[in-house]
Order: sequence, then structure tokens, then C-alpha cells
Amino acid sequence: MDEKKQKITFIVNPISGTRGKDEIPGLIDRLIDGGRFECNVVFTAYRGHAAEIARQCVADGADICVAVGGDGTVNEVARSLVHTPTALGIVPCGSGNGLARHLCLPMNVEKALAIINQARIESFDYGIINGQPFFCTCGMGFDAFISLKFAEAGKRGPITYVENVLKEGLKYKPETYSVEDETGTHHYKAFLIACANAAQYGNNAYIAPGASMKDGVMDVIIMEPFDVLEAPTIAYDLFSKTLNQNSKIKTFRARKLHVEREKPGAIHYDGDPIMTGASIDVEMQPLGVRIVVNPDAIEDEAQPNPVLNAFSDLFNNINNVREDIKRGGQRIQALNKLMLRKLSKL
Repeated sequence: MDEKKQKITFIVNPISGTRGKDEIPGLIDRLIDGGRFECNVVFTAYRGHAAEIARQCVADGADICVAVGGDGTVNEVARSLVHTPTALGIVPCGSGNGLARHLCLPMNVEKALAIINQARIESFDYGIINGQPFFCTCGMGFDAFISLKFAEAGKRGPITYVENVLKEGLKYKPETYSVEDETGTHHYKAFLIACANAAQYGNNAYIAPGASMKDGVMDVIIMEPFDVLEAPTIAYDLFSKTLNQNSKIKTFRARKLHVEREKPGAIHYDGDPIMTGASIDVEMQPLGVRIVVNPDAIEDEAQPNPVLNAFSDLFNNINNVREDIKRGGQRIQALNKLMLRKLSKL
């Protein structure tokens, strides 16, 4: 008697990232083992469509539901799969691909499909912020503000993101937060507060280098206010996985977090911004989502950092940049333009 085939649905977001997806069905047909898997490919047509398709996959008893897109697509699919037998697969085709990078999945579509073909599945934590599930990171303050600007821009890719950071970063005003966890209540004036289930935002920007998706807790990162002289060091630490060593960064771990801020504003979950009130609750859900993993993952080999490489000459001359700023900052705009030119070539 033939073994029953496993059912896989590929949910493809045609507008994620900066490349088309027309070749995806053909690659799936060529690379996924038809003797083992019964495949279905569906393209999304509107925001929220991926979540609807994934819910139907669960109802139909699908074994694996694959998000083909960026972190937003991954979030939509994954939120419909939590606490179900259906596993999440990821073929990263977005701008940042934070969760895929944390899991050491290949950024190459063909290699990512080869991982799906192996169908090795493990359970991982996820989080909830004000009722919204997140799988990689969530946050408030500057990163949520930038996520909102990024969404409004209508363009994708790292250059748009960094353009907003450079344009808005030095104008952003820190807020005062009351933060309650299992140890008590503490007060911070902060540029941002991020809660990380995974290590990075995406594009190898490591907001929480030591984060684990299997420890039942979130890494909480509080970035204190900093000035223009300190910004290059923070940028370097973010991309070199040393942010937790920076004097402007406070970190701790928690299962639950309650935050009160001065006024309503934006939060983000996996980079997707929404407006919410002054009260924010974040809670971890241990081992609540099943994900197809890379059985041969080796982090240092799987995570090339083109952003860090592109800026290496700038980061290696941070002290020179600081001295220039001290003399009046005449080259700040030129430096920003240079950074954007480098990003546009990645």
C-alpha cells in the first residue's frame, strides 16, 4: 500500500520584496518531491488574504503551509497556524526576512525549497502584543515609528528603510515608559523598547543577539536616548551582533510585560505597524508554533552580512566621523548620501 502523501500549500505574496514571483510555481513543481508531497500554490490578492488561506489549510488538514514572501506574509500565515498540527514553512522573498535569517534558512529560493522538501519540523515560541501575534520582534518607540513611515512610503527594500532612519532619527523625541515585568515596575526614558523572540529585525540587524525561540521568554531591549556622536557606534553594534554590549542599551528577559507610555502611538509586530493606546501588553507563548527548519544550519556560514560589509569603511572610521561632527557636522548630509548609495547597490 502506497504511503499517503503529505499536503503542502504554498502561499505566495506577489508584491513582497523587490522581485517578481512568476517563476515560483515552476520551481515548486521541479524541486518538491511529487512522490512524497501533494502541492498546491495560491497567490494572495489583498492584505490579510494569506491568513485566510492558512486558516483554510488548517481546516483541510494540510501538513505544511509555506509563506513565500517577507516577514509580513510570514506573520499572516503563522498567526493562523499557532497551536495547530500544521507547520509553517518559509521561502524568504521579502525586504528583511528576519525570521528566516534567525532560523538560518537560505535566502536563495531554490535552496529554501530544498529545505521544505526535507520537511524537518520543530516547535518554537511566539509572542503576542496587544492581541497581535509576532514571531520575530515587536516594539514601540522609534522602530514602530519607522515601521509606520516605511509602510506609508509604498516602496520596499533596505534603502527605503534606511532613508527613513537617516531622515527621522535625529529628530525623534524619546518617550518616558513605565515597564512592569515579573521583578517589579521600572521607569525608563527610551528611544525605543523592543521585545525579541528572534535575534534580529531583518537584513542582519541584530537587535537581540542572544535571543532564543525556545526558551519561553522574550529579550527586552531598551535603547536609551543618544546623540549624533553615538549614532555610528550604535549602528555598527546593531549589524555586528554586539548591541547588547553598548552602554546605551539595557536588556533583560521576561515572560510577560506591561508598559505604560505618555500617550497613544504606534507599535509594530514583525515590522507591521498599528496605532494603539498608551497601555501595551506583551506575552510569550512557549512552543506554540511548528516550523520547518534547516537541518544543516550553521549560523556563521548561513548569515552573510552585506550591510555590514558595505559600511565597513565607514564603521572603521567612526572616530574620524565623530571628530568631523564635533567640528560642526558639515559632512553629515554627505555621509548619509554615501550610506544610501551603498545600500542601493546591495
